[in-house]
Amino acid sequence: MKRIVLRLLRLYSILKNRQVSGDNHYFIRDNYYARLLQTKYVVKDTVVKTPYKVIEYHGEFQQELLFVLPFAYWHHLNGTLLRTASCTNTRELYFFSPSHQEKFAEREWESNDESYEIPNMTHCNSFDYRKWAPVPLKATYQNEVFVYEKPILVIANKFNIEWGQPPINYFSIEVLDTLIATLSGKYQILYNRPSASSIVLDNSEILELNEHDWLRKQHPEVLLMEDLYQEHRASVNSFNHFQLLVYANASAFISVHGGTATLASYFGGKNIIFSKRGVEHALQEFTTIFPKLSGATIYHAKTEAELLAYAEQHY
Repeated sequence: MKRIVLRLLRLYSILKNRQVSGDNHYFIRDNYYARLLQTKYVVKDTVVKTPYKVIEYHGEFQQELLFVLPFAYWHHLNGTLLRTASCTNTRELYFFSPSHQEKFAEREWESNDESYEIPNMTHCNSFDYRKWAPVPLKATYQNEVFVYEKPILVIANKFNIEWGQPPINYFSIEVLDTLIATLSGKYQILYNRPSASSIVLDNSEILELNEHDWLRKQHPEVLLMEDLYQEHRASVNSFNHFQLLVYANASAFISVHGGTATLASYFGGKNIIFSKRGVEHALQEFTTIFPKLSGATIYHAKTEAELLAYAEQHY
């Protein structure tokens, strides 16, 4: 029966979304099916409304931020959240959970592909926000510690294997040099590219860009998040906790495709997302679900030239 329903939903997606091509219909089909399964919980969610929902996740960080965390927060607001479980160092993300367990040491990007228990379980060109609520990370973690004379601009980078290939979406040293020269007079720039020891890894191997030492020598005015973390390590629970505290005090971000860009979209203000490639392009997610995370204004730059133009124009 499940197989038949999935085939019918894929056909429905093809007929309804003629502008969408290729395998993207499988993503849309899965979202339709996941929403359909939510009918099992109509009575529990709308009539009984006592804590029952257990949410566990250890897939990709972007999916957790886009789909799982807002789903859990909705259940919190609805009075139906019982407990949550995720990866190491996620307790602060689930600050609202009655009981959160850091159950998993690694992320497995395929682990939740067919769970269908989350209404928006994967990429889609239209999302269902009935059980999705923005999580107030900014309001929760704003503080008086990370405050500077100039407003904070976070440049959030990555340099990872992507889709089994060498890095595609990242800021090169040359691009960083131009961004810093353009914006350091107006902002206190904080540069963030976490090391492998600071975050929970998934299938994407972190490579070495060798930019940290270069930044220390060529741009000492830029504060490195890795260095700040060491300074404040005694007062934070993890690198993720530290990131939330810093990001909560910022309203300007320049980030790259993936979980890096998603986290930066949680804190309002403006976020330039540098993304050369991804399903998000075809399904226009940078204009739908990303802005809804916090009301942030999202600028999607597909090329380095667009990135630099947006930075000069909007920052």
